[in-house]
Amino acid sequence: MNNLIIHNFGPIRDINLSFGDLTVLIGAQASGKSLCLQLLKLLMDKKYVTATMDRYNYVIAKNPDNILNFYFGEGLSKLWTDKTYIKYGQNVLKKNGLLEKGNANAKEQLFYIPAQRIISIADGRPKNFMEYDSSTPFVLRQFSETLRMFFQYGLNGSKVVFPLGYRLKSGVKASLQGSIFHHGKVTIDDTSGQKKMQLSVGDMNIPFMAWSAGQKEFMPLLMAFYCLSGSPQNVIDRSQYRFVVLEEPEMGLHPKAIQSVLLQTIELVQNGYKVILSTHSQVLLEFAWAFNVIKNSDATAAQKKKMLMKIFGVERYESISGMLDGFFDKGIRTYYFTDKGNGVTAMDISSLDVSSDDVDEADWGGLSQFSSRASEIVSQVINGEYE
Repeated sequence: MNNLIIHNFGPIRDINLSFGDLTVLIGAQASGKSLCLQLLKLLMDKKYVTATMDRYNYVIAKNPDNILNFYFGEGLSKLWTDKTYIKYGQNVLKKNGLLEKGNANAKEQLFYIPAQRIISIADGRPKNFMEYDSSTPFVLRQFSETLRMFFQYGLNGSKVVFPLGYRLKSGVKASLQGSIFHHGKVTIDDTSGQKKMQLSVGDMNIPFMAWSAGQKEFMPLLMAFYCLSGSPQNVIDRSQYRFVVLEEPEMGLHPKAIQSVLLQTIELVQNGYKVILSTHSQVLLEFAWAFNVIKNSDATAAQKKKMLMKIFGVERYESISGMLDGFFDKGIRTYYFTDKGNGVTAMDISSLDVSSDDVDEADWGGLSQFSSRASEIVSQVINGEYE
């Protein structure tokens, strides 16, 4: 199994990740998770990145620092020092190696869904790559451009963006309807001369800026799922991708909506992608924990699948049942990014053992700490055990 190894890059001192079919990264804000994932994309897709910069007339001037500044954001080339070492599998990412140009046919291998994705459709339409300034990370600009291409050419003339009959499983669509759109439709309004999304509920057409925060946060994520699933389409060649990175899927979403997103993430895994999530949500860790317990139980394959469907509340959907066939043959890995005073390291807490002697593992990197303490205090109150 290939490992991602990063030494001495910005706040990251020493990280060694071995990816599962689904990998979950947790840790406090600014603990290096995004830098780690952006480095993985740069390592896998450097020829595509340099070809894209060339296509948009960026001046590299034989200076790898220029590439790093364009890729991570203005001034961030200083994250890379003489002590930096980055490797995935047998491929080492060298600073001067960034100057190797890709040709116009270079393909992406990693589909990156960034945490700042709402910026990509801030006014109800996906922006193109060059609408952003040089301080914007490459992964956000490229994500926005991909959505723009799909929005412009991938809907096959449909003025309905959600629900689409040929994209998501019926159970996933029903889950999203109930948790996010509440039986509304996302449609396209072009009366202003630009295609923009609106939410149609009854006889009301609600402009994008008047949507709830959760609905706005979810739309770029939904469109990314469209790019990666459903019937094949000519605009986005999803067969080129090996990895999908999804940063903070919980942003702006109710726990029920997070479960809907998680269902669609499972489909991506079942379609053969290695999916990497970064999160601050306990919901995703609870899922990984339950998955491990069920997988290691003596239950039959049918019983395991039934238990998983009950967790998501989708027992009546045959399409979901078929989607989950063989899912317990997959592996989920979890890493905790932490800085204990001398730089960020990543701890493998994949067992999520709540009885572990290691506090970081037992508390799931701090995500379950509050609920554990609250439960303990409530139990004391119920039993009259006041201090």
